[in-house]
Parts: sequence; C-alpha cells; structure tokens
Amino acid sequence: MGIFDFFFRRRGGSAKEAKERLMVVLGYDRKKLPPNFAERLKEDLIKVFSQYEQFDIRSIEVEMKESADGKMAELWISIPFKE
Repeated sequence: MGIFDFFFRRRGGSAKEAKERLMVVLGYDRKKLPPNFAERLKEDLIKVFSQYEQFDIRSIEVEMKESADGKMAELWISIPFKE
C-alpha cells in the first residue's frame, strides 16, 4: 500500500459497522440483557474451556445477532479447537 492509498482509500463499511452495533444495543435492550452480557459470557466460557487444552481459548467469540425484523435474537458462540 502506497502513501496515496493510505490517505485516499475508501472508508466504506463504517456505516455498516455502526448499524450492526446499533442493532446489538437495541437487541440487548429488547431482551433486557445487561450491556456487557456477551463479554461476561465470554469470560465465563474462557474460564471453563481453559481447563481443556484442546481448545484455543484466545479465539473464543461470542456474538448476539438479531433478525432483520427484530423478532428473533440468536447467540452465536465459536470455540475453536487448537490446530
């Protein structure tokens, strides 16, 4: 990447990221979950799965996703095995 690429690159995606964050916040509010729910859950999962050396606890992901109509929320948890 050249210096011009750095200064003149398109920054598409920030609006999309902001929309996704807003959807998560609204989902937490609708479900009456505390704002740090996913982070606390991730910390608890790390504590549990750190007892098993087969899992890569540094790569655990916890994400709350909501349908476009806002009627359904899903909790996505990814706990990968070590290679």
